[in-house]
Amino acid sequence: MRRFDDEDLTGAEFRECDLSRTRLVGVVMQDAEIDGLVTNLVVNGVEVMSYVEAELDRRHPVRLLIRSDEPADLREAWRHLRDDWAATTERVRSMPENSEHHGVDGEWSMVETLRHLVFVHDSWFRRCVLGLTEPFTAMGLGPPSVMDQENGLDPSVRPSLGEVLAERDRQASGIGTWLAQVTSDQLAQPAPVPDDDRWPPYAKGRTVRQCLGTVLGEEWAHHRFCERDLDKLSRQDSGLDS
Repeated sequence: MRRFDDEDLTGAEFRECDLSRTRLVGVVMQDAEIDGLVTNLVVNGVEVMSYVEAELDRRHPVRLLIRSDEPADLREAWRHLRDDWAATTERVRSMPENSEHHGVDGEWSMVETLRHLVFVHDSWFRRCVLGLTEPFTAMGLGPPSVMDQENGLDPSVRPSLGEVLAERDRQASGIGTWLAQVTSDQLAQPAPVPDDDRWPPYAKGRTVRQCLGTVLGEEWAHHRFCERDLDKLSRQDSGLDS
């Protein structure tokens, strides 16, 4: 365990860090931002995550559908997610040229985000929900360690927005067809994760519903991140950010 006493961490950035069981005592925290998998967060004696989750559900009702076990709700969630991405695609096309390739604050650009979702589909839907062992789509973007090891992934690929959207449409068609026919009993079955050491190794033992939930959850979360960053790009373009 590392301990920081009387340190000035103003402006510090912690990226891809595990801060589980971290204690912040007697700290000054103004204009701070936390974005990640946060549970059981206690601020000044109050567990705040229940309030945060309730507010996110109020702002984004699709989250309730994503958590449902009912096939009809999951189909509706998928339609909402696809509509949200369609609207964001139209938005970025109205922005200055190449905005879809610009990241902010070290985050992925929109194209990189969509490439990651191509990878998520291959990982959690095609492999874990359908049990297929096909190579990953070359343009998919995953963690660095996976990019170096997995068959098919090509870190040098630089696809256009149109090329990524075409692949996304193909993948979405497959999910839509599958969701149109899936039953509650099928969702509750153990996921047919191939018996190999390929990504994601920790999916074994999960249900079909849980693996699908990862796909839907990633779609929602990364859409939120993308919209957040496009907002920042828009402010920069209008000269509102320094």
